[in-house]
Amino acid sequence: MNQEQFQQLLKDKGIILSNKQLHQFDRYYEILVEWNEKMNLTAITDRKEVYLKHFYDSITASFFVDLTQPLSICDVGAGAGFPSIPLKICFPHLKVSIVDSLNKRITFLNHLASELELDHVQFHHDRAETFGQNKSYRETYDLVTARAVARLSVLSELCLPLAKPGGTFAAMKAANASDELKDAKKAISVLGGGSIDVHSFELPIESSERSIIIVEKSASTPKKYPRKPGTPNKSPL
Repeated sequence: MNQEQFQQLLKDKGIILSNKQLHQFDRYYEILVEWNEKMNLTAITDRKEVYLKHFYDSITASFFVDLTQPLSICDVGAGAGFPSIPLKICFPHLKVSIVDSLNKRITFLNHLASELELDHVQFHHDRAETFGQNKSYRETYDLVTARAVARLSVLSELCLPLAKPGGTFAAMKAANASDELKDAKKAISVLGGGSIDVHSFELPIESSERSIIIVEKSASTPKKYPRKPGTPNKSPL
């Protein structure tokens, strides 16, 4: 996907990018590749591949969740900033927080935010389990996102405690997620999740499958969740 295709495909979805925003994506790519030589941020470094599989793929969340409002977003385990930084570039009014357990990635994100002149972004070096028990952040976000971090039953315990009742959890998955959803329904219910929508589609150009699972938070999460670090992964609900 070259930059012209990227711009046109987003325009087709009603997202009109300014020259500044196009430049921000260009710089994002340059900084990502530069820092990737020092630390492992991504296995994908070809420009066209990054635009398709990282930038465009991240922005697909906005096709199913209304991001035109002034929302607060928490991105769990964002790594090199996906999906929240591409979403922030497209929707500058968003307030974005990223939680990541690796301090090197937080250093990269701080540098990236400075270079791209992003405001209202916060980066937290923490485990999602600990962060989700922090009263300053627990149940404070309108939208919580995670992209291919873990199975949905595990992700739900890491993400739903951070969403406010009435808020939304959006899990971005590579392929049809029906099996994961079947295994995760109990966890979602226990953690305060309500209605669930699954959106399956194909990325343009290469036609690889994607699914976005959207869970509405209908009730407060019981205080004992998330459990201590490592437990959700070892013993999913």
